[in-house]
Amino acid sequence: MADLAIYQYVLIAVIFVWSGFVRSGLGFGGAVMSLPFLLLIDNQPLVYLPIIAVHLLFFSSLTVWQNWHRQQQVGEAASATVDWAYLKKAMAIMIVPKLIGVFGLLTLPAELMTGIIFVIVAVYALSYILNKPFKSNHPAVDVTFLMLGAYISGTSLIGAPLIIAVFATHVAKQQLRDTLFVLWFILVTIKMAAFIYAGVDLQLIHHLWLLPAAAIGHVIGLRFHQRILSGDTRVFYRWLGWALLVISAAGLGSVYSK
Repeated sequence: MADLAIYQYVLIAVIFVWSGFVRSGLGFGGAVMSLPFLLLIDNQPLVYLPIIAVHLLFFSSLTVWQNWHRQQQVGEAASATVDWAYLKKAMAIMIVPKLIGVFGLLTLPAELMTGIIFVIVAVYALSYILNKPFKSNHPAVDVTFLMLGAYISGTSLIGAPLIIAVFATHVAKQQLRDTLFVLWFILVTIKMAAFIYAGVDLQLIHHLWLLPAAAIGHVIGLRFHQRILSGDTRVFYRWLGWALLVISAAGLGSVYSK
């Protein structure tokens, strides 16, 4: 990122504000809804993924701690916001495909990895546009979605829609957000350990200005969380789907037209 133009740095900061907003507002999607835009600015997945991973670690732990502190103040059980039992069950299914996905990220060429990311995002975009979110209502489908979501998460941190399709059917609504945040923390910790082991540049110097940018979006997202959930989210997702579809098409065109 050292050789980018000023306008590119500005665009990256804006995208990380958007990422923080989506992550705290919806409880997921910070990566899937920001990575396509980032790759259009500079096609280097291994540059952005460590930054996104650190943000996930920081803000997921911060949000869970805030909710835990709030539970303590009202005298409720500290574990009330997280479904630890189902989390352990899901992790037993997801751990192997997660590790395989991380290995694929570290070995596949950047152009191929970028193309895979844009294709996955395009599939998610179509599901948003058609209002046909991924659903799981059978044990075999649960296992398939969890394994595929873990693999995609290992390669690019954008497996959330598949994973959420399963968790939403097994975890109580009031526990879903924090349970997902703990899950993201675990999955990202595995990815960060792999990055460190492989000697990937974690872009630590860029956290000095991108973490505050994401924090601005995080605060805005927290304020709009209830409004987003109580409103008609179908309209929000439809517009978002069209935006992601256009970005994915443009990204695929730019990658494979060279």
